Amino acid sequence: MNMLSIIAAFERALLTLWVGGLWVSGFIVAPLLFAGLESRALAGTLAGNLFSIMSYIGLACGTLLLAFAWLRRKHQAARWSLWVIMMMLVLVILGEFVLAPMITQLRSAGLVDTPRFGQLHGLAAVLFVSNCVLGLVLVAADRHD
Repeated sequence: MNMLSIIAAFERALLTLWVGGLWVSGFIVAPLLFAGLESRALAGTLAGNLFSIMSYIGLACGTLLLAFAWLRRKHQAARWSLWVIMMMLVLVILGEFVLAPMITQLRSAGLVDTPRFGQLHGLAAVLFVSNCVLGLVLVAADRHD
């Protein structure tokens, strides 16, 4: 196995961890928390913690994937993936460092039933689902050379 094959395998593992984690946390674990726990507040707190952990995993995986894509940027396929990864990282940053603190502040103040909380939560959900779709595009386009 040569170095390029090892790097390609590492990239696939990073992409799998990030995108698989997004899909599992958002579409399996979070719904199970809300369905299985009597307290919606506890379910929301746990889901928020889960999404925060996934954000940091995404930042780490995305940064490494971006570095690898940047190194391969002379190839046409790597150029578009570079932009997709950058878009995903921007969405993670906006979600974790802009929206999540505002949502947490409203939750701490007991304002979860307000229109503002609903708007911020809805926007965070749109960013999350957008990241899931962009990640799926990367996974579907991944070449196993």
